[in-house]
Amino acid sequence: MIKAIITDIEGTTTSISFVKDVLFPYARAHLAAFVRSHADDPVVKNLLKDTQAAVGTVLDNEQAIRQLIAWIDADQKITPLKSLQGLIWAEGYQQGAFTGHVYADVPRNLQRWRAEGIALYVYSSGSVAAQQLLFGHTDQGDLTPLFSGYFDTNIGAKQDPVAYARIAETLTLAPAELLFLSDIKAELDAAKAIGFNTLWLCRDAPLASTAAHLQVSNFDDIKW
Repeated sequence: MIKAIITDIEGTTTSISFVKDVLFPYARAHLAAFVRSHADDPVVKNLLKDTQAAVGTVLDNEQAIRQLIAWIDADQKITPLKSLQGLIWAEGYQQGAFTGHVYADVPRNLQRWRAEGIALYVYSSGSVAAQQLLFGHTDQGDLTPLFSGYFDTNIGAKQDPVAYARIAETLTLAPAELLFLSDIKAELDAAKAIGFNTLWLCRDAPLASTAAHLQVSNFDDIKW
């Protein structure tokens, strides 16, 4: 019996184009100015220290900015970068620069599952703060009341089975009671390896009956 659903974001609840064409360019364009103006803030200061730790050398602020932008350009999922992006996006959401995109089929199914007593969680490479911002400022309203919790790369890498074992332990549920939704096969493989139920979202591709995970086109097609 499924007791909790853990969903990915990009390509699953939210279009890849929103993340790649709106959020990432916004963070890249505003990162240097944000770091320079907030360098003395305790949170940003700690993230700059984490950036130095990640590269294994001492960096001044300008060197750190260049490193962070290089990570963005290389699409690296480095935790201090993700946290900084979340802070930058917070300003963008608050200023009305954009709203978070979710597919139309997502809210109604999240509401249905929640009404059925199923707990809902998010697991994304984006920081927890960034996840909450997206779902709190969607073009279909604030969806954060539907979720019981959020996981990011602090729990582990999304293609590492250990991360899913930690999620199950955190939720105090057996893996067989959990369903993971994603558009990435390697993530689904990692979740399945420790006993999660899995569904592969294929929003922009034809379904393959022989795929390693059951495929669905959207949340309306999800059944168990």
